[in-house]
Amino acid sequence: MDHNISPYKPPASSEVIQEISGRFSSPESSAAKELLGWSRLGILVLAIAGIMALLVAASRIPGIEKFSFWPLGFFQKGLVVHVIFSFILWFLAIYGALLCLFSDHRSGEKFGRFIVGMVFAASILLAMPAFMSDSIASLNNYVPIIIDPVFYLGLGLLGAALLSQTFRFLSQSSLFSRTLSTCKSIITIAALLFTVALICLVIAGTFLWGDSPSEEYNENLFWGFGHILQFTNVAMLIGAWVYLANVSGLIITPGPFKWAGAILLLASFAGPLIYGFTEAFSATQQLAYTNLQYAFALVMSVVLLSLAVSFSHLGRPYPWRNPAFLTLVLSIFVFCVGGILGLFVDGADTRTPAHYHGVIAGINLAIMGLYYTLFLPLLGRAIKITKIIYIQIGMFAGGQTLASIGLFMAGGYGVPRKVAGADQGLDAIGAYAGMFMNGIGALIAIIGGVLFIWSMAIALFQKPAMSQN
Repeated sequence: MDHNISPYKPPASSEVIQEISGRFSSPESSAAKELLGWSRLGILVLAIAGIMALLVAASRIPGIEKFSFWPLGFFQKGLVVHVIFSFILWFLAIYGALLCLFSDHRSGEKFGRFIVGMVFAASILLAMPAFMSDSIASLNNYVPIIIDPVFYLGLGLLGAALLSQTFRFLSQSSLFSRTLSTCKSIITIAALLFTVALICLVIAGTFLWGDSPSEEYNENLFWGFGHILQFTNVAMLIGAWVYLANVSGLIITPGPFKWAGAILLLASFAGPLIYGFTEAFSATQQLAYTNLQYAFALVMSVVLLSLAVSFSHLGRPYPWRNPAFLTLVLSIFVFCVGGILGLFVDGADTRTPAHYHGVIAGINLAIMGLYYTLFLPLLGRAIKITKIIYIQIGMFAGGQTLASIGLFMAGGYGVPRKVAGADQGLDAIGAYAGMFMNGIGALIAIIGGVLFIWSMAIALFQKPAMSQN
């Protein structure tokens, strides 16, 4: 019976669709071509992240580095590339796509595609050093690095591309316009947050000028930037929730969401100021950045309370067959699981990755919803939402939840993070059970992720059917 399901189309009454429909009237429009580039780039870097994860697993095979084709120290370098592609590049590709939605493309049709090309070139540069034997991995927080000129060049190119995309968007936007939609106002705040993050990076770079790259150097360079970049990701998540709620039939009150964005923005302004009021790269400075997380608690409390009110007014039965509603509910659930687990972390054991895997999975579920219900329909490539799509979404959400709880359980028995094999010290039955649960959950989530990448790759890289245009 699934063969009779029509490709998903967002309701014309959607606030976002009404605002951007003129720019995406045809798959051949400049806006659609640019969005296609960002959408393809996102799926491509996510697929590469998966491939790197498999290569990292293969690098644990005893004796594999004795083969001449296998780079020295690949495990750590491959792990760096996996994190960069699955967290930094993936989220920034979505950031670029969201800015593309609300940008004016009439001036300079080739600009957007050129920026996408810059990010693609940066991705190649960021992956190459993993296969160079003389490069060195730096497993610092937030933006792990491979110490090699090629890798730093890739980061520079990536920053220049996203800064250009941000500047174009902000030059066309006004945060104080009364006609600004809820979703666009949140995305505007995300763009401002990204700008503040780059300012933090520049300030840290000036303090470190002349120092040689090392793990400590990279930790200090990206500590402030990484914290504010999390603000950007949270703003994108809120914007995605607003859209998904809107097309799910929920009545959204704009005020709380705009206030939540304003709180994020005001809190981020402390980022550059911290460099001026604390000793550079001291424990006090690091703690000051860490304490910015309390702004998240206030922001998410406002957002979740507002969403709860919207859910309470939604008529039943709930639209579970609507992929926007399904991804919205599961995104909120998994994100909250990760957030709750974060209340008990100390940074030394696997409770920390349990926390951030849950939070990141919640963001990824919202992005999946954007692909299914916004990006593909705008591109004339909407797909039929069959049972396999519901299974994919459910497997990813369920698997990530199980994996996070397993990591948290193991961490409660003192299992350290960033280790594998015998170094984990799985002597206690609870620690063993937790890591077993993590492995099963991770496998389920991986299958769900592969199904998502596969379905998106088919939709985005094949020529769309005439019926979908």
